[in-house]
Amino acid sequence: MIQEMVEQVQIIRQKMRAAQDRQKSYADAKRSDISFEVGEKLRRYLSDPSHILSHDVVEVDEQLTYIETPKEILDRKVRKTRHGETALVKMLWTNHKAEEATWETEAAMRESYPHLFT
Repeated sequence: MIQEMVEQVQIIRQKMRAAQDRQKSYADAKRSDISFEVGEKLRRYLSDPSHILSHDVVEVDEQLTYIETPKEILDRKVRKTRHGETALVKMLWTNHKAEEATWETEAAMRESYPHLFT
């Protein structure tokens, strides 16, 4: 019985050594210097005016905030519910693209921005 126990301890020690060796080789691989290959794919950058991005100027106040105002109405629709109908308008806001337009109630927009409905 003691002999079996000694053999099992030896097997466990061998497995622990193998695991430690794998761990060391993994750590050594992680520590090795990373080499970068500069191939023919890299070229010197040539300045091109078409690469310049344009941006919109946003005026901000002392608190670094700005007021959103609608530019135009892009679309209209009527939403029907159980309690009635609601007229909606798709508003394009300043400093935003058409993809960022939002649906607002027509009544609220008419009250706040009547000049857009003439």
